[in-house]
Amino acid sequence: MSLIYSGTLRSPINRGKKFTSMTNANWHYPTKIIVGAGRIVELPVLCNDLGISNPLLVTDPGIANLPMMQSIKNICAQSNLPIVVFSQIKPNPTGQNIEDGVTTYLAGDHDGIVALGGGSALDAGKAIGLIARQKCRLWALEDAGDNDKNADPDLIAPILAIPTTAGTGSEVGRAGLIVNEAEQRKVIIFHPKMLPSSVILDPELTVGLPPHITAATGMDALSHCLEAWCAPNFHPMAEGIALEGIRLVRHNIETAVEDGSDIEARLNMLVASMMGATAFQRGLGAMHALAHPLGAVYDAHHGLLNAILMPYVLKANQSAIDEKIARLAGYIGIESSFSGFLDWVLTLRGRIGIPHALSSVIEQDEVFSQIGEMAIVDPSAGGNPIAFSAGEYQAILDNAYHGRL
Repeated sequence: MSLIYSGTLRSPINRGKKFTSMTNANWHYPTKIIVGAGRIVELPVLCNDLGISNPLLVTDPGIANLPMMQSIKNICAQSNLPIVVFSQIKPNPTGQNIEDGVTTYLAGDHDGIVALGGGSALDAGKAIGLIARQKCRLWALEDAGDNDKNADPDLIAPILAIPTTAGTGSEVGRAGLIVNEAEQRKVIIFHPKMLPSSVILDPELTVGLPPHITAATGMDALSHCLEAWCAPNFHPMAEGIALEGIRLVRHNIETAVEDGSDIEARLNMLVASMMGATAFQRGLGAMHALAHPLGAVYDAHHGLLNAILMPYVLKANQSAIDEKIARLAGYIGIESSFSGFLDWVLTLRGRIGIPHALSSVIEQDEVFSQIGEMAIVDPSAGGNPIAFSAGEYQAILDNAYHGRL
């Protein structure tokens, strides 16, 4: 049952700020999700429900020293819940980051994971909880064939996820992206029990996010919904979720970027992010097939890469998605045509500060010419509406690098 309330935010993290109205809700799809401003205070209860009495809190270095972290520690201390923080995680988490986290987990005899942060922290936390007590190596659980059977499901730690950015939706995902340093590629680590058992979706935790990160992560959420919408696979439920996720981005991302304290816009972006990660069971596509190797090689922000690549991939796919994009455009309230939607994407990117060309964030080197070859073997390529060759991927990449649309 939802509760509408208004007044002063109840959380100690943003105590005293005002908002107009907001909805609290408890959802049970695709996992248990606690939704609403200030609901971080329920963290100790949720840990108790999962049988976690000694959690390892996995986050990124930027969050570890924020006042938010001290507030969370205080919440836990009031319930006699000990909190140990592990934060040695890169923006694109590596196998070494996971090994270091496992060492900390085992040394502290922890019995569960609280993953707090953006996609990197959530992916890393899930991977640590998955592999910590297994006999197999992390890479044996790459998302291919029946590799998930290499893990003993009874040894996977209970995981509670708390996103502080609205982008990846990793809090409702059964996989994590981890960089295999030896192979210079992002590996999708998968197991059904990587899906966190509980999620706290608290928009107050995203209020301090800088505008440029809000923009990049928000565009990542859009890319997930958009590629799921365009994927050719039959999954009408995912298609419907993607459609509404895009509408939420359309009506909230600019507000969230311009006024980070707008709780309603922040919550709607968190929901859109979660919807994108739920919808892309239908498939992703060329944006991610290119962004994954680019992120692995150049350690660039995943959401920003997708945001820059978006119009170039849309244009390359136009012959296969023209009618679908026109339907989408009409639903979200813009001109019902491919050109109308593409114009909206380009205008939106400009308004929220997304660069037009990849040259703004990476510099070509000898590996750049191999990205097309990496893209065709990325699992996301299988969901693209057109089966691009390595040369076609490279052409899209070159256009995006030079800003040629």
